[in-house]
Amino acid sequence: MRKKSDLPTKLCAACSRPFTWRRKWARDWDEVKYCSDRCRQQRPAAESRPR
Repeated sequence: MRKKSDLPTKLCAACSRPFTWRRKWARDWDEVKYCSDRCRQQRPAAESRPR
């Protein structure tokens, strides 16, 4: 088992806070952009519109 400090981290695209890897994100870690559902729902409007 790893220590939490040894897990990979990313910065949230919405709130810019660091968040660490979670087991439920194991398969999708490369696609994870937001630290929580709340941040995912508050994402910038420009990002959700296709060009």
